[in-house]
Amino acid sequence: MSQPIVIESTIDFRRSGRGRPRRFVGDSQPECSSDSGRVPRISRLMALAIRFEGLIHTGSVRDYAELARLGHVTRARITQIMNLRLLAPEIQEKLLFLPSIQQGAASIHLRDLQKIAIEPNWHNQRRAWQELCQENGIAGS
Repeated sequence: MSQPIVIESTIDFRRSGRGRPRRFVGDSQPECSSDSGRVPRISRLMALAIRFEGLIHTGSVRDYAELARLGHVTRARITQIMNLRLLAPEIQEKLLFLPSIQQGAASIHLRDLQKIAIEPNWHNQRRAWQELCQENGIAGS
């Protein structure tokens, strides 16, 4: 049986002088080729939501308010991120494995997914996800 891969990183949510969020800062940068692109922000947020849920589940943090304090963000921002866990499991998986971005901006944003996540019916979520992917030219089905 193989051992799980564990990646630890320090995350800095503070903003720089011009109000732009700083990139997540880790203790070390992973080695990768310069042409591999970058992981979409929404994929990183999905992974963060899963991690946060695990921290709450294990009791490492008490609640969203504590996560917000530790991350130097508002409770509303934590709620936005955690709402990604309301998406159908297949959508969450697809978010985690979106292709890397070679250049330009990402085509799927958190605000687009918030509208889908508030729909309690996973069938309707899947339909809305496919529409979003079609609108943005992403192979999402």
